Amino acid sequence: MENTGQSPIYIALGANLDHPEYGPPKRVLEAALEELERRGVAVRRVSPWYRTAPVPASDQPWYVNAVAEVATDLGADRLLGLLHEVEAAFGRVRSVPNAARLIDLDLLDYHRELAAGGPGKATLPHPRLEGRAFVIRPLADLAPTWRHPRTGASIRALLAGLPADQVIERM
Repeated sequence: MENTGQSPIYIALGANLDHPEYGPPKRVLEAALEELERRGVAVRRVSPWYRTAPVPASDQPWYVNAVAEVATDLGADRLLGLLHEVEAAFGRVRSVPNAARLIDLDLLDYHRELAAGGPGKATLPHPRLEGRAFVIRPLADLAPTWRHPRTGASIRALLAGLPADQVIERM
């Protein structure tokens, strides 16, 4: 299924609400990875899990976050659609930005491709990944030599540039 010679595909996982069927956020995200496997997306590796304060700061529960490396023959837009299908199957309802959520699956990097996005189209790389500790820290664990596809910034430089007020703790 994996195309050799291509850069990996990375997705971000996050949740901060208990799920009525799967329970706490980490278990919800593990079940989502299992669901992606059932739907033909090979989960190659998963970063360590982190507990993270909400961004922007709020009184909602802390999140559980990780990054996964996956492989699929699906194109970026179709993979993004599949991530949204899995979110919907797990009860995700998109309301206001930064709302608490049962599950969040984001396409971060698809073979280092650049794409402007649009309705039903992936924006690549994810447009807000570089300023978010809950994405950059687990991505750095998984891919310590990763570079931002658009800017060329190293993962180390992105880590160093993170806002000091973003609290993240390895679980």
